[in-house]
Amino acid sequence: MKLTLRLLADVGKALKSLDLYSQYNPSALSIKQFIDFGNNACEEKSFYFLRKELPVRLANIMKEINLLPENLLIMPSVELVRSWYVQSFMDLVEFEDHSGKTREVLERFCKTLINVRNRHSNVVETMAQGVMELRDCDTVDNTTENSLQYFLDRFYMSRIGIRMLINQHTLMFGKDLPGHIRHIGAIDPTCKIGLVVADAYENAQFLCDQYYVDSPVLELVSHNGVSGAAGRTPIESAYVPSHLYYILFELFKNSMRAVMEYHADSDNYPCIKVSIVLGNEDLSIKISDQGGGISRNQSHLLFNYLYSTAPRPDSTDMGGSAPLAGYGYGLPISRLYARYFQGDLQLYSTEGYGTDAIIYLKALSSEANEVLPVFNKASTKFYRQTTQTSDWTNSSSVFGNNGRNSNMLGHMGLLIKPSPRIAQPSVTGARAV
Repeated sequence: MKLTLRLLADVGKALKSLDLYSQYNPSALSIKQFIDFGNNACEEKSFYFLRKELPVRLANIMKEINLLPENLLIMPSVELVRSWYVQSFMDLVEFEDHSGKTREVLERFCKTLINVRNRHSNVVETMAQGVMELRDCDTVDNTTENSLQYFLDRFYMSRIGIRMLINQHTLMFGKDLPGHIRHIGAIDPTCKIGLVVADAYENAQFLCDQYYVDSPVLELVSHNGVSGAAGRTPIESAYVPSHLYYILFELFKNSMRAVMEYHADSDNYPCIKVSIVLGNEDLSIKISDQGGGISRNQSHLLFNYLYSTAPRPDSTDMGGSAPLAGYGYGLPISRLYARYFQGDLQLYSTEGYGTDAIIYLKALSSEANEVLPVFNKASTKFYRQTTQTSDWTNSSSVFGNNGRNSNMLGHMGLLIKPSPRIAQPSVTGARAV
């Protein structure tokens, strides 16, 4: 009886803390801020910042989870994800009154961060499974579909931001080993873009060779267009190698599959061309294939969750979690990784020929600020909106699709600049995200 009362008291305290922390906006950091702090790393300062910032980020997205349709919230996988977030939030708010001046507290905090990261390691797959459970047992109307797309963009972007903070702390102050001696946490201040491209290509090629017994050749060119450095290679930039690898690996897999299947009757497969271009403001990576492309009628679906041109995996072979291959999560999450530090991922397809995928990154680390979701009245209203009636004769026209194809950063209600409401101090291997 006493244990039950204690648990209820803990839950009640956590709910009050959740309401409090959700009133604050997340503090968006830039790559330069991450690097500057890492060069003069202080574990105590990191502790004081994270013990408040992480609960704020968790609380903001937990409030949005509660706004999801009731028929989705009761899905077993979604309930499991909610329980993970509640437990992680409770674990972190325990430190709100602790001092960071003792070694015991700092070590316990670092272990807690690792436990939180491990607990959330299958969040993407489990939430995907929850959405599939909904679709298998209920009809999803357009309003619910739009709410899901809006929420999943924000939910997964929030997860990227939370993991970034945790990885930075554990790599600098814990027992996690950084990917390279020059790395500052998960960030490589001089990330050689061409090497990450080659790494992603080689691993995608390995899978392609296993499945198709052949693969397209890579043709890679670089161009440095910065004033006074024209033609200088290799191109380097401060970035998170694991994020870039994830994006490239997904795009290479898609391009290789398209090329191999479109040219299935040929003995010669056209190469995949990659151009790396550094400008004064943007670092662009263009991947071009001749895999037949996709029609304009379908192109707007490429970034929709659960849309995939690959066969859906057998649910009996999941091994406890939903695989990403064939579930349509690769491209949407790749775009989130690109947008996380003010970049973007855009696809341009020519039906009957091929597709160009362009990754845009910020060339200057000082301009590469985190983009994070904020829980507020605007985001709350979105979940209550009904499907709007088209005001064009053809709702699938470029005008009718204007809202759907508009810049999703504004549509997602994401934070670009740090909020003044909170006054706070301010890779592992390339394949680990």
